[in-house]
Amino acid sequence: MRIVMMGTGGYAVPTFEALLESSHDVTALVTKALPSGKRPPPNPMRTVAEARGVPILDPVDVNDPAAHPSLVALQPELFVVCDYGRILSPQVLALAPHGGINLHASLLPKYRGAAPINWALYHGETVTGNTVLHMTPRVDGGPCVAQNRVDIGPEENAVELEQRLARLGAPLVLQVVEAIAAGHLEPIEQDRASVTRAPRLKKSDGDIDWTRTAEQIFNQIRALKPWPGTFTHWHREGAEPLRLSVPAAQVVSGEAISGTAGAAPGQILEVGERLLVATGDGVLALVELQPAGKRVLSTAEFLNGYRVQAGDRFGPA
Repeated sequence: MRIVMMGTGGYAVPTFEALLESSHDVTALVTKALPSGKRPPPNPMRTVAEARGVPILDPVDVNDPAAHPSLVALQPELFVVCDYGRILSPQVLALAPHGGINLHASLLPKYRGAAPINWALYHGETVTGNTVLHMTPRVDGGPCVAQNRVDIGPEENAVELEQRLARLGAPLVLQVVEAIAAGHLEPIEQDRASVTRAPRLKKSDGDIDWTRTAEQIFNQIRALKPWPGTFTHWHREGAEPLRLSVPAAQVVSGEAISGTAGAAPGQILEVGERLLVATGDGVLALVELQPAGKRVLSTAEFLNGYRVQAGDRFGPA
């Protein structure tokens, strides 16, 4: 089958490589255009295509009719889309006899949108997976054609989970491509009543609300790696608030912590071998911190360089 791959991010790389190793003819990669006048962001799909000699198309807007002749010239039978960053119009999908399939990193209809891995972790899900769906103009709303379920590790972060889902998604896509070629596809419509959303992340999503539980804040920290990351402000007497990124933390459980009773959320409870902070429910041990403009520090390094005291607090600026 003649396939045009559409993708930009790292989640799409294993699928792209699997298709290139298959018996199918991957005629081109369609990826995001390079920004003009700026340092281009990493594009691992472009890197793979260049190394493998795959032609690259990077229209500013793939849905612009001016971009369609280049796609038609490839004579695609199927578009395989993954981590591309563009929604395809009905006119583009109609350029291939079998339309397009998309690999999405959730068990649809849960977590439709741009950041399914992040929001699954943020909300403390213990199971997620991949879905291959037949594409329609509705974002992540087409019928599902294959899924695999994946248990989420209790400390797994977004980077680690994305890499694992990407590897497990590639054979799922190949399975669907073979089913399309054989005419044995059995789509299942999504249950609209079960839809949840996974909107694009914003910097403000990383602001820690210390009134949330220790478990919820821990999930936020692992969900928002590498971007936007989590952050707070250290408030201490006689100084301006200092912005701190919080790359790593652990929930403290199964022990009595002095000063916890009556402590306000965000209040520092213990400074020494550990840096313990009260939350809306439970205690969080901060493992790494990064002062604005500085490198990431372990708790010990941070406490050696900054005079943190029990009773100081973390919170909004």
